[in-house]
Amino acid sequence: MKVFLVAAEESGDRLGAALMRALRRQDASATFAGLGGDAMTAEGIAPLFPIHDLSIVGLAAIPRRLPMIFRRIRQTVEAVLADKPDVLVIIDSPDFTHRVARRVRKADPNIPIVDYVSPSVWAWRPGRARAMRRYVDHVLALLPFEPAAHARLGGPPCTYVGHPLAEQAASLRPDAAEARRRVADPPVLLVLPGSRRSEVTRLLRVFADAVALLAQRCGPLEIVIPTVPHLAPLLEQASEIWPSAPTLVIDPDRKRAAFRVARAALAKSGTVTLELAVAGVPTVAAYKVSSVEAAIARRVIQVPTVILANLVLGENVVPEFLQQDCTAESLATALAPLLGDTPQRRRQLEAFARLDPLMGIGASDPARRAAAIVLSVAAGKET
Repeated sequence: MKVFLVAAEESGDRLGAALMRALRRQDASATFAGLGGDAMTAEGIAPLFPIHDLSIVGLAAIPRRLPMIFRRIRQTVEAVLADKPDVLVIIDSPDFTHRVARRVRKADPNIPIVDYVSPSVWAWRPGRARAMRRYVDHVLALLPFEPAAHARLGGPPCTYVGHPLAEQAASLRPDAAEARRRVADPPVLLVLPGSRRSEVTRLLRVFADAVALLAQRCGPLEIVIPTVPHLAPLLEQASEIWPSAPTLVIDPDRKRAAFRVARAALAKSGTVTLELAVAGVPTVAAYKVSSVEAAIARRVIQVPTVILANLVLGENVVPEFLQQDCTAESLATALAPLLGDTPQRRRQLEAFARLDPLMGIGASDPARRAAAIVLSVAAGKET
């Protein structure tokens, strides 16, 4: 069983590595080729090129990188066609992976294609769902509402396999001692300004100013900033902008430990809001992009919230402050009630308690379910 996987970002790399392990458990003959990062390399893939070549954020950065992007697309397509795999699995990063899939399908319609992580067709450009039927045989969804969205929009067959957070929930939730630390003083406040330099550049100052206002109003805080290695120097250089010296956390185990003791969080909107919700950490979310990107987003986004936790819950329980609303005053005012036993804090915690049945936490193994469908599609069986 030859499986070709294409992941173009770190989050997809982690999904791909877990999928590879699950595929091996279900089919010992499975062999792998493709594109991935460190996690997939550790599982045996020899990546075609470094995936950080494709790390692009913001419309302004795209034009000058287009020649390189299209060269990498061609390189990936040629590798797939030369390998002649039993199945191609594209993982997230739809701007890259779907271009690969479309070209592969045109050149060799006999290669089955599975899309692991649905594009956000439920939020914007819904026509993508129907278009995907031409080159995707099955979609593996991370969010429980996505199969219904694809059915409504005329997309390919779609199965909810579960979010990887379902497997990590226990490591994000406190034991008795950690629960006591959550309510002890000074409160631990998580600050998560993003995993990309452009995000951190836009959000760091307003986040720091909000935390300074919060400290003035509520007293001392223990500030913890989970981050990734390549952003640590930038955050260290900016350490003086905080009301007290923050603790930078890079190691994944220490990050999860910080989640287990945090009283509240100030976070960039994105997957981390769902991670915080699973951990039971009341959160205020925010985001800023360029004015051009914001204007485009206002025209195309078709959901009432961009916060992933809110979308899964079907309720705008995590307050969000976007663009001009993302001010230090607004963020500090929304955070203050989350530090005490208030209706605002209780509302979030009560909503987060609904995530386990919604996401199948404790009852599903996402990688195992994904692997079973990949093997079924590869074998040409009904899924």
